[in-house]
Amino acid sequence: MKVLVKAPAKINLSLDVLHKRQDGYHEVEMIMTTIDLADRVELSLLPNDDIRISSQNRFVPDDQRNLAYQAAKLLKDRYQIKQGVRIEIEKNIPVAAGLAGGSSDAAAVLRGLNRLWGLGLTLDELAELGAEIGSDVSFCVYGGTALATGRGEKIKKLPPPPSCWVVLAKPLIGVSTADVYRRLNLENIQHPNTRGMIQAIENADFPGVCRNVGNVLEDVTLKLYPEVAQIKDQLQRFGADAVLMSGSGPTVFALVHHDSRMHRIYNGLRGFCDQVFAVRVLGEQHSLD
Repeated sequence: MKVLVKAPAKINLSLDVLHKRQDGYHEVEMIMTTIDLADRVELSLLPNDDIRISSQNRFVPDDQRNLAYQAAKLLKDRYQIKQGVRIEIEKNIPVAAGLAGGSSDAAAVLRGLNRLWGLGLTLDELAELGAEIGSDVSFCVYGGTALATGRGEKIKKLPPPPSCWVVLAKPLIGVSTADVYRRLNLENIQHPNTRGMIQAIENADFPGVCRNVGNVLEDVTLKLYPEVAQIKDQLQRFGADAVLMSGSGPTVFALVHHDSRMHRIYNGLRGFCDQVFAVRVLGEQHSLD
């Protein structure tokens, strides 16, 4: 028996850091939405009690470092599952890109194994398990559009944002999220208008969404990696409606309303950047069907 699960990437429409917590994490306030760029995760039962990961992408670990492995192990241990599973990951989301590819793969494994092993868990229960694996996994279990608070594990569902194109550009560099957070000066940041973004989404107000994009990690990453700043400049110069870095980077995305402008931006970037994608916003929550 096999189960195939789609694992979509996310972008941060807004990312704010409020303060450092006593547990060492940062208290965040993020608005995230899924986009139509996705990994495909295939789960199949093994006769032996084992977890095997395979991927053709050499940057994807095939052991316990992989969040998808950790998701399977967590379910096996928590519910005393004695069946093994083979996890095949077809990577389409760039690795270490600020798009939650690894977290989305883990969330897909939770949803898929829930079905394959007949666990009967709800999305809420799976999201709670996901919080034990990583900060973005809970959101990725639900998908759609949401306000994430705490360290990212407290999820409040929002309606889908207004329909638009998302043009993403990722240079061939990796960014350490921990390093970016370490360098963030909490005394000197300009907080995005999270409430304004929520209101714009609820009103299906595309110009309002564009006005309220913001990411407090952006300044840190742009200073560390000039090539990210160059991509952002290019997207703005090409006439995107809004431009922002996703997560801790290095991927920068543009929101674009009109097809013709999307094509112009996409074609202009392809000669300038290594990995470029043009996709639609998904914005709808996953179901367990």
